[in-house]
Amino acid sequence: MKFICLVYAEPGALSGLSPEERRALDRDSLAYDQELQAHGQFLAASALQGVNTASTIRVRGGGVLIGDGPFAETKEVLCGFIFIEAADIEEAKRIAAGIPMARHGTIEVRPELDFG
Repeated sequence: MKFICLVYAEPGALSGLSPEERRALDRDSLAYDQELQAHGQFLAASALQGVNTASTIRVRGGGVLIGDGPFAETKEVLCGFIFIEAADIEEAKRIAAGIPMARHGTIEVRPELDFG
């Protein structure tokens, strides 16, 4: 099964990290991706630019509404994702718990919808 691990954090959550702590987080994140890849569980991952670059698109009543920024009802914002392969939701949760950004934010785990 395929799962998306959505990485959420409050804007500026990493700004308090020292340069060495930031390098360690980046190093740990890349190493974890490589570990998952070695086990055949890594499909894709990416970090996102800041929320100031985001746009929200809605189509209502035949019209397109475009807004600046994310408008989720949360303090945390989506800042990246990891797409993984796991046997089941329990394994996906264990993998998500190992994502280094879980120490600084929240990881949402959701199975892929198979239109099959």
